[in-house]
Formats: sequence, structure tokens, C-alpha cells
Amino acid sequence: MRSSFTIKPLVTAIAAFSVASVAQAAGLDRSGQDTTAFFQDGTYAEAVYTYIDADVTGRDAAGNKVKDIAEDYDFFRYGVKTDIDNKFSIGVLYDEPWGAAADYHGNNDFVGSPSRVADSLISSRLGNGAPEADNIGVNNVEQFKNFVNATPDRLAAGQQQLATLQGFEQQLDAAIASGAPIAAIDQQVAQTAAQLGRPDIDSFAAFQQLVTESEQALAEGQANYQRLRGLEGVLDTALANTEATEVEVRSESLTGLLGMKFGQNNNYQIYGGPVAQRLKAKVKLRGNAYETATGYDLNVNPDIDYGWIAGLQYSKPEIALKASLTYRSEIDHEVTASEYLPLAALRGVPPNQANKMEITTPESVNFDFQTGINPTTLATAKVRWVPWGDFKITPPLYNAASQFDYGPKGLNLVDYDDDQWVVELGLAKRLQPNLAISGTIGWDSGSGDPTTSLGPIEGYYSVGAGAKYNLDENWAISAGGKYLWFGDAKGQIPNGNIVSDFKDNDGFILGVKLSYQDK
Repeated sequence: MRSSFTIKPLVTAIAAFSVASVAQAAGLDRSGQDTTAFFQDGTYAEAVYTYIDADVTGRDAAGNKVKDIAEDYDFFRYGVKTDIDNKFSIGVLYDEPWGAAADYHGNNDFVGSPSRVADSLISSRLGNGAPEADNIGVNNVEQFKNFVNATPDRLAAGQQQLATLQGFEQQLDAAIASGAPIAAIDQQVAQTAAQLGRPDIDSFAAFQQLVTESEQALAEGQANYQRLRGLEGVLDTALANTEATEVEVRSESLTGLLGMKFGQNNNYQIYGGPVAQRLKAKVKLRGNAYETATGYDLNVNPDIDYGWIAGLQYSKPEIALKASLTYRSEIDHEVTASEYLPLAALRGVPPNQANKMEITTPESVNFDFQTGINPTTLATAKVRWVPWGDFKITPPLYNAASQFDYGPKGLNLVDYDDDQWVVELGLAKRLQPNLAISGTIGWDSGSGDPTTSLGPIEGYYSVGAGAKYNLDENWAISAGGKYLWFGDAKGQIPNGNIVSDFKDNDGFILGVKLSYQDK
């Protein structure tokens, strides 16, 4: 009975299952960093294409509808391995582990000219309740522009009044030089000052002080006018930007593996190797939702850095049992971040900068398990953990500008509250010698709610199905799909303000795989 329960008919089933087990939702997780290709027998190679289509809609804080922000997303995964002998195996895996693609559009707080942000800035700096030195009684952009446009006329009137005062002062200087009595000079000053509406000026000394104060007031008014023109220019730049919020993150990973089997029947295998990872990103924050960060651009130039992978596998071929535990390290990227934050100029911070920045992609742990139930049926389980609670992106300019309002630590552009857990269970069944089908159910915990407005999803539940057809003894093609019910999530900006609410969203994943195996 035991001898008929071999792995050969089950290989077909497990390969069909694996093609549907792709793509995660928490944080920036995408590929799930699958390593099962390395555990296939003999020489094995696969190429997998995955397409993700999600429908993520909601409303902004003002109640405006936010149309689907999730861009269609696709990526490839490749794997090849071979056994050197009955002890050692080598392999190379390629995948695209981290990514994001979101694009806001429509009539909502994430798109268009940030008029409310500009009005709020004017009101807090110059309006009623603003610091006394700046309280000029304007509370929105329209009032501000009217005030600025009228300022040259006010300055001209002040200049004319100052010229009158200076001319009278020269007359008094000439009278004093000719020997006129000071009492007569003071009387003349009092009469003239009264005509000017300044009855408090009753002496030549007081009049000289008035001239000095008028000169200072005019100089301050001219300087303030230039400051207001600068503020107007910054606001005009921000208001002219009518684009939409966008985010795109792409990564590529190349993993080299060396495995060594040991134990009485080579049931155990340890494996590990280096990992090279390439990362790039682009972010645009637009509209009223992002407050003083509106108009922000971040471009992260492609960077390659390195980490490592290690794991332990146990197998029992007579019952098709395989279990593996795989750890992947963090990878530290020191990237060049090009940033533009127009409203930073109001704080005296250069709005256009290029700085070095560190982005650390997270470590992860994958547990993969399978066991035969009967000669044609296989049960499978996958568990994945990623500590997104430790992840953050802190661009230097963005952080420096935020310190004025939020203290010396400033704000991160992206961070998460919780770690991610993924659990997926499945069954695979061989229907014919060359045909197998599979089904899965899954759960992803997400990485916290509220979460970043750039990816407002709180995990998912999923069901999936797949099929594999053997073209001949070595070649096979597989196809699979997964339907996902996304968890409701509130989107927040880095200062903690809730700016959106996303509910009742879903998506699907399609995958196709071409594989070759020679035992």
C-alpha cells in the first residue's frame, strides 16, 4: 500500500497549486518571495507571469468619491535549479518582491489645485487670529491678492507723505540755522502736525522722531511687500499644479541558492545564498489632502544592494511530504532621493533638493508545507511573516520641512503600524495522468488600519484555483487565478489626519507558468 503512494503523481498537482499563490496586499509586498522552485526534484526551471487587477475606491474626508486608484500591475518570476549530485543542489531565482502602483483621479482632495491649503496658510499667517505682527485681516487667497495688489498704492502714498515731512524738516533746519527761536519753531511744528492729524507732535524734537519713524515704517512696508510677493509666488506655484497623486514602486531580486542534503536518507536540506536587489520609486502628492506637503515630488534613482537567504527543509518522499522554513534578510539601500516641496520655501528651506537617503526593505520568513492525503491528492499550507511595523521611508527634505510643525523628529513619508501575516491553505488533485487542478483559501492580516493613503487596503481574504497540463514528459503549462476581498481601511497622511475611507473593494490575480523538469 505504501509503495503505491509515491510523489510522482503528486508533482503535477503541487505545480498547479503554486501558480495561483502569488501577490500579497500588506505594505509593499507583491510576489510573496516564493522559493518552492528550488525544492523540485532533478533539474527544474519555471517562468511565471502574474497580472493583478484591483478595484480600490472610496471617499475623501469631504465626502467626494475617489475612483479606482489601483493601477493594473504585472510582474515576472523565474526559477532554475539542478542537482549536482545526491547531496548538493544549486539554483537561481528571480522575482519582483516589493511594489506599488496607485493613481488618483476625478474630483476629490487628492487631485487638482490645493485651494483650501492655500486659504488655510493665508488665514493662519495673515488673517484674524494670526500673530499680531502679521494680522492684516485677510483670510483667503482672493483677499490676499487684493491686499498685495493694493500695497504699491499704499506705499506710494506713504512715500509722498514722507517726502512732505522731510521737506518741512528741511525748512525747520534752515530756520534754526538762521537763528530763529526754538519756541517759535516748536509752535510752527505743533500747528503743522495738527493739520496732519498728529496733535501729539508739539516740538521740533518730536517732529524729528516722527520723520525717523516714518522712514522706518516705509522701509518695513517695502520689505514686507517683497515678503508678501514672495509668498504670493510660492502659492501661485502650488495653486498652478492641478495634477493627481501618484505612486510607483518597483523592485527586482536575484537570489543564488546552494543546498546540501543530509541525514540517513537525505531527508534534510540546508540552503542559503546571496540576494541582489534593485529598487526604484516615484511619488507625487497632490490636492488638498496632503496639506503643506501638497505638490511634493520624490524620485528615487535605481539602486542595487545585497542581502542573504537561509533555510531548512525536511522531506519524506514516500508520503509526498515537504516542509521548509526560509528566512530573507533586510536589505539596506542608500539611494539618491530627488525631492521637490514648493511650500517648504515658506519655511526658508530650499524647495528643490537631492540628498542621500536610506531605505531598508524588510526581512521575511516563509513556511511552506505539503503532504499527501492519498496517491492523487495533496494538502498544502503557506505562512508568511513580514515586519512592516519596522518599515519606514523618511526623505530628508520632506522630514526637514515637517520638523517646523511636528518637532525635531519630523514625519516619515510612509510607515506602517502592524506586521503582516499571510496564511494560505490548499488542496491539489490529479484528475488524469497529465492534468491536475488545485484550490486555495487565504488570509492576509494587512499592516494596520488606518494606513497610508498611498495604499489604503487592510489585508484580504481570498479564494483561488489553478490547473496544470503536462505537454510531455518534461514540459508543462499551468494557469491559475485568485479572487480577493480587501479589508476596509482609512487612509491617513503622515501627521495622522484621516483623509479618506475605502470600503467594499476587491480584486483578482491571474497567473500562467511554463515549467520544465527532468528527474
